[in-house]
Amino acid sequence: MLTTHPFDDDHLREECGVFGIFGHPEAAAHVALGLHALQHRGQEAAGIVAFDGDSFHNHRGLGHVEDNFGNESVIRKLKGSMAVGHVRYSTTGETLLRNVQPLFAEMEFGGLALGHNGNLTNAMALRRQLVRRGCLFQSTTDTEVIIHLIAISLYSTVEDRLIDALRQIEGAYSLVAATTDAVFGVRDPLGIRPLCLGRLDKAWILASESCALDIIGAEFVRDVEPGEIVVLTNDGIRSVKPFIKRASRFCIFEYIYFARPDSVVEGTSVYEARKRIGSELARESRVDADVVVPVPDSGVPAAIGFAAAANIPFELGIIRNHYVGRTFIQPTDSVRHTGVKMKHNANRATLAGKRVILVDDSIVRGTTSRKIVEMVRQAGATEVHMRISSPPTTHSCYFGIDTPEREKLLAARYDVEGMAKLIGVDSLAFISIDGLYRAVGEPGRNGAEPQFCDACFTGDYPVEPTDYNGAKSDTKQLSLLTEDSH
Repeated sequence: MLTTHPFDDDHLREECGVFGIFGHPEAAAHVALGLHALQHRGQEAAGIVAFDGDSFHNHRGLGHVEDNFGNESVIRKLKGSMAVGHVRYSTTGETLLRNVQPLFAEMEFGGLALGHNGNLTNAMALRRQLVRRGCLFQSTTDTEVIIHLIAISLYSTVEDRLIDALRQIEGAYSLVAATTDAVFGVRDPLGIRPLCLGRLDKAWILASESCALDIIGAEFVRDVEPGEIVVLTNDGIRSVKPFIKRASRFCIFEYIYFARPDSVVEGTSVYEARKRIGSELARESRVDADVVVPVPDSGVPAAIGFAAAANIPFELGIIRNHYVGRTFIQPTDSVRHTGVKMKHNANRATLAGKRVILVDDSIVRGTTSRKIVEMVRQAGATEVHMRISSPPTTHSCYFGIDTPEREKLLAARYDVEGMAKLIGVDSLAFISIDGLYRAVGEPGRNGAEPQFCDACFTGDYPVEPTDYNGAKSDTKQLSLLTEDSH
């Protein structure tokens, strides 16, 4: 059974990662490598479905990509020149094998494998309608809703059935799907979740981030556009745009935390964006100090930018233990007090006697921040100031990011002064929403038509969260089945 490390519980969770390839003799092996590069987007489960011209081959499992696809014999069984893969962090549905993607179904037109990054905001409403029609659900994930909508569509071609299904769903989604003769890539009309297109020799590739192209030596071609369906077949690549064009609302948190620093998303280097965020943060909230220290690893690029703009030395004052996974189980109750030190340890030589600025990407519940501040003080810091490279997280996300309920978000319950007191810092400051927008290349936030999805900071949801607006019972899963997750 997977057990989340208690000190991972104070971070916003990545969503999922998808990868697809058409036209390569070692398709599954390349998908496995691509998923390895996307591991940061989901560590609970991984799966690959391949097609060899006659049969679909499937391997899915709980745990990391390496745990499931590190064995050559597994890859050899996934024959074919086309394949789709998925790494999962559950935002809808439990961590059970039946929820691991890509999901596969036999349709009237043949097999269909589907992987989804994001979250549908009307999935429960659609699910109830589908159950009334007699659809039999085998999982508790919102992705299965898309499968059933495709299955019951009265259109004749796979492409038209897919479009028919997409017109009924709301929320955020980047999809990869494989049929007997094509691989499809889809982004929702607002482009909330990322998806890019690449090429390796004659093979075409779809991936959540460009870093997954780099690992297999593929060339980045372009981002899939919001509302675009990319169809990869033996005839090449074809683009379909079935939706009315709308202004993009790409998730701005991809730049702050989710995407890997070496990725380029929407034409912007994530690493450079994070450094600019740090620089903007320093301009907005500079304080006299001796060292700038990142909370590793996510705070590092912003801290570099902050230190350069503030002309204060950058130091690795906290060292992260990379060998404590999300699934670490503390061996006895007597060592639970070790807490955050299992993942982070203060570097006393750089902190003792110093006024310290800690830079982190966000504060969610505040539990980890409080323990890190305490650790830095115990290492001899004379002052501790915290600077956060995102605005206060005041609202839950319904588009594929696993955020706590709003009442558990520290910034929803306290003002900045109250938060500072609670986590024990001498001062606390967050980047402003306009400062964040400036750092990613905009003059500021357009209140009438925001350029990004920033609902976790503003409560301005680009899509109505239908399933979450009613009574709490509306969001419960319909399935009564429980099972062992081994």
